[in-house]
Amino acid sequence: MMNRVVLVGRLTKDPELRYTPNGLPVATFTLAVNRNFSNQQGEREADFINCVVWRKAAENVANYLKKGSLAGVDGRIQTRTYEQDGKRMFFTEVVADSVQFLEPRSSAGRSDSNDNYGGAPREQGNPFGGSNQNQRPAPAKQQGYTRVDDDPFAGSGQIDISDDDLPF
Repeated sequence: MMNRVVLVGRLTKDPELRYTPNGLPVATFTLAVNRNFSNQQGEREADFINCVVWRKAAENVANYLKKGSLAGVDGRIQTRTYEQDGKRMFFTEVVADSVQFLEPRSSAGRSDSNDNYGGAPREQGNPFGGSNQNQRPAPAKQQGYTRVDDDPFAGSGQIDISDDDLPF
């Protein structure tokens, strides 16, 4: 059996961070996820999905995500039932195993002057703030290593592979 959910959407409001009686952090938020199709009037609709995240990830969500932030959630669907005023209530939510921050904080519609990750003013060439003093220079191309954008087969024409090298 499998219960897996992957969502990408925008937060509808700031996350709510709370702590259990044992001191465990838990954050809840609602993600607006666009549907892949338009309705009869040609408008795009969205689903509003309740999410919950625990522990350190909950604190990170509360600290770095705000209303309008684009986030990716990987988790599972969970349902709960409880009694309220003699009625049985059902509640469905996504319990996030991980939450990915999909854009810099400055592009989520925020206009704070301290809108960078390090809290320090941004310096030229360092988009995340902080100091450039302790950064290593870019490594020179080393023998036996290939950069991601280099084509390892360029100029060789044909590749010689024996049957022993094949996995099948």
